[in-house]
Amino acid sequence: MSLKNSVTYYVILAFIGLMLMGCSSTKKMKKQTILLGSDQTTTHPQNDNGNTVTAIPDYDFDDHEYISLKPVQIAPHLSNIKDSLTQTDTSTVANDVTALVSLDNISPVADKLVEIYLNSENKEPKGHCLSVSKGRFEQAYKQVHGHSLYQDLPDSMATKLFTPKQVFNLLYSSASETEQGWRSLPEKYRGKGNAGAIAYAGMGTLVDTSAIWSGQLRPGALMQVWRFKEDYEQVVQGVDVKKLDPYGHSFIFISYVRNEKNAIIGLKIADQGFQSYRPLVPSDYEVWWAVNLSI
Repeated sequence: MSLKNSVTYYVILAFIGLMLMGCSSTKKMKKQTILLGSDQTTTHPQNDNGNTVTAIPDYDFDDHEYISLKPVQIAPHLSNIKDSLTQTDTSTVANDVTALVSLDNISPVADKLVEIYLNSENKEPKGHCLSVSKGRFEQAYKQVHGHSLYQDLPDSMATKLFTPKQVFNLLYSSASETEQGWRSLPEKYRGKGNAGAIAYAGMGTLVDTSAIWSGQLRPGALMQVWRFKEDYEQVVQGVDVKKLDPYGHSFIFISYVRNEKNAIIGLKIADQGFQSYRPLVPSDYEVWWAVNLSI
């Protein structure tokens, strides 16, 4: 009886472990904690009074059951799209959110990102989308510049609670919550994932939905998207994600897909295998953000 109970115990533990794993590349995923590799840190910063501040947890917004379905190929209709809380008046859009992006700017890191992906023997490594996109970005940056991207983060990114590295990682993972930590980060970069973190670090220019679907992305741009605008808005403002079940996706732009009339109908991307098997179309997500690299 003791042996039987022991076996049952370990079977249950194994089952629970499988349920708590990060996003797989083919099936529906639920909210889970994300790990961004060796550079992601779990910290307990202190405020000015020396009191410990609870670290912001990282959350997985990777519920991809919808986007695993065969997409409907439709032409984008973008005239009424407003995917930023700051974009209700297009005349007041922040200067670093591009309307028309110069394609003359060359980014060695962006070129390296595309090269790494195209030359990879394993283009669908599975795992978590954030870990995969971040790992590819870090690898490309180090190959081009010879050191970690964290060495080049500006000191101005730091807050009273977080170092520049912590700010970068929190923004990259959209680690939304209702407390002071998340809201100490600049609002216009919150919820934009990799695009927000990289743009805030001065390493690229934000690109919004309209510019993305009008052809302004450069190969190697990093992207963060959200299935539902309402969820995105709540994440930006700060939300208890235990009471919310949004999902987004993090990946790298490779190239546009065009029809016989040269109109853009899709995006070829590099991710961990969730969607890179087919082009993305406008109806996949309600909120699209990207960053054209300048490094």
